[in-house]
Amino acid sequence: MAEQNNSNPAPDAIVDEARRALGWAHTARFRTTASQLDQLPQTELPEIAFVGRSNAGKSTAINTLTQQKRLAFASKTPGRTQHINLFDLGPKMVPNAIFADLPGYGYAAVARGAKLRWQKVMADYLDVRRSLVGVVLMVDSRLGFTDLDHQLMSFVAPRVGNGSVKLLVLLTKSDKLNRAESNAALESAQAVLGELATDEADVGVALFSALKKSGIDDAAKVLYSWVHG
Repeated sequence: MAEQNNSNPAPDAIVDEARRALGWAHTARFRTTASQLDQLPQTELPEIAFVGRSNAGKSTAINTLTQQKRLAFASKTPGRTQHINLFDLGPKMVPNAIFADLPGYGYAAVARGAKLRWQKVMADYLDVRRSLVGVVLMVDSRLGFTDLDHQLMSFVAPRVGNGSVKLLVLLTKSDKLNRAESNAALESAQAVLGELATDEADVGVALFSALKKSGIDDAAKVLYSWVHG
């Protein structure tokens, strides 16, 4: 994960920072759902989108980050959820950010027409959603970037490149890897992301395991910083 600054905060400060970020993420609550972009509310709140291939662990990662078991719907049939779900964060009456859970992509059993429709919806969302400030891409650490992941990144690459949108890649299910495999997965991801942004602070990558609760503090701190600076 890209360094946010050159200072070395004290351990207590790091703990407090993580606690604050996790407490903020825990405030997430359902706002609305939409099957088309024009159904989404226009808002000035900074929006963070979660995207990923079906079976990459996206819903589980969202639930883990927010410390809520059923905030994001994890269908037993991957690819079935075909809506954009929005969640408010921050104080109840004055939310200060939105999480957007986009449909998983690439599941073989989904009809071709639905795949193409959702490919266009996600491409348009990542291209034109004005309030979007960051994208969290879930990639199965055992598989690395698939062709569909590369295609997804191509949708958001122009906005990452000009610094208007930040990108965090979470290598999910990292508990399935040993240390050598984990290091190899990180190095491979860093190589893929190396030329995506002119400012390396705009792109990050980290190992993540919902099962072992690893990588959660760092991910929460990054998302918090995207909204609060």
